[in-house]
Amino acid sequence: MKILLLTQWFDPEPTFKGLAFAKELKRQGHDVQVLTGFPNYPGGKIYDGYKLKLYQREEVDGISILRVALYPNHDSSALKRIFNYISFAFMAILFGIFSTRKTDVIYAYHPPLTVGIAAIFIKLFRRTPIVYDIQDMWPDTLKATGMLNNNKILNLIGLVCKLVYRFVDHIVVLCPGFKKLLSERGVPEEKISIIYNWCDEQGLTQAQPAKIEYQQLMQNKFNIVFAGNMGKAQALDSILDVAKKVQDIQDIQFVFVGGGTETERLKQRLITENISNTVFIPRMPMAEVGGILKLSNLLLVHLKKDPLFEITVPSKTQAYMAIGKPVLMAVAGDAAELVQKAKCGSIAISEDVASLQQAILRIYHLPVSERWKMSINAQTFYKQELSLESGVKQFVSIFEKVKHD
Repeated sequence: MKILLLTQWFDPEPTFKGLAFAKELKRQGHDVQVLTGFPNYPGGKIYDGYKLKLYQREEVDGISILRVALYPNHDSSALKRIFNYISFAFMAILFGIFSTRKTDVIYAYHPPLTVGIAAIFIKLFRRTPIVYDIQDMWPDTLKATGMLNNNKILNLIGLVCKLVYRFVDHIVVLCPGFKKLLSERGVPEEKISIIYNWCDEQGLTQAQPAKIEYQQLMQNKFNIVFAGNMGKAQALDSILDVAKKVQDIQDIQFVFVGGGTETERLKQRLITENISNTVFIPRMPMAEVGGILKLSNLLLVHLKKDPLFEITVPSKTQAYMAIGKPVLMAVAGDAAELVQKAKCGSIAISEDVASLQQAILRIYHLPVSERWKMSINAQTFYKQELSLESGVKQFVSIFEKVKHD
């Protein structure tokens, strides 16, 4: 089958539906081409080794990639972010219609919503069915993260979402809560499938040992690691509040790996409030992140308390499970149920300092054998239920379905 992957985010940007997805589709016998932008997420600057131009063709591990120009930005300005989304969508429409090979199906990755709009224009001209993969519920996420607060604009985005849902041929969501929400919004249940995300398995399995400086930093400590984006949605002030509360326990250390719009402000809190048991490690490739995760004792997932996040599974959950470490899930709903089902960690109430502290100390005081059992459970559940190979097979069956319809 011939498949076009339409996604604004693609390797070397951090994404779980990028090169690994394309390579597994190819491994399973399919012809894959990618239409994407020049890498700039999450820092908003074009990556080293790339130069912004009208377009660029490249081939990576046998995958044909067409990159098109966009306005690089990913800061907290809603207007600049909108320009980023619209610029990619406009270029994707032009190049998708006139510069891609004929395909049997378009796989479109959301967010942003503008990718769905671009996919529909390509569909109208090329008569190619669309499978729309929804990773964030819009406009809910925009409101929850504080990116947009204007109700009129949010309502308009909601209307556009409904139009996109109507024009795409099938929708894939990452958890049961998303399917329920879409059904409530009028999308037929038979048009929606649930496929849990996988993680960058190759990056994790080929994880390089952490740099010596980080090994020394994490040596002889009970390391609670948060890896990933640090924005408003992650509400990490609560974690720093917990860190302050447990400073009397000498070996507990909080390790933040990555970056985002809130990173500098959070780092400033360490200085002004004299929080000594917390360290920040800069953003790094997944293979290097894996080395840090392997040195952890407890892996943390935390999002602000919001009804939206009760119907999502944060993507780092799968990476944490695959690496085989106990997980502290401070996100209610589908994500918490996944950890409980896997018996691989503990649950805490988001932004509740007392609850987070209790959950951390509960695992901290467990016998090593019990924590080891959680680690084995996490890895086993991932392999059986959430792996890349399993997920791609499910996608292919959906591609076949829309192709034949």
